Amino acid sequence: MGNKIHPKMDRENRAKQFMPFDALKGFREALAEKERETDAKKELSEERKAELDRRLHILRKGDMVTAEYFQNGVYTKETGRVTKIDKTCRVLKLEEQEIPFDLLSDLFRISNE
Repeated sequence: MGNKIHPKMDRENRAKQFMPFDALKGFREALAEKERETDAKKELSEERKAELDRRLHILRKGDMVTAEYFQNGVYTKETGRVTKIDKTCRVLKLEEQEIPFDLLSDLFRISNE
């Protein structure tokens, strides 16, 4: 016997009422990202800093380089052509990637123009 105020709900719609609800959409993914392992930033020796500084000073626009740097808890390697060396802001730009000098851990010049 059906209720006159509310029509009888079909089985599929009734089941949807009891499906899990994710009130904080993306929260689980954000937690998983936060929990992923990260590296600790290496503290470079004064000699290593001096060597990186020397390498930065001999770079020229157009040189092809591979830079290793610390970003978002991991070390990343980027290979590309130097498009800008901003000594005032202390940033190395490889095509579209800007790398602050302070985050560099290694730098290799592959070739120059």
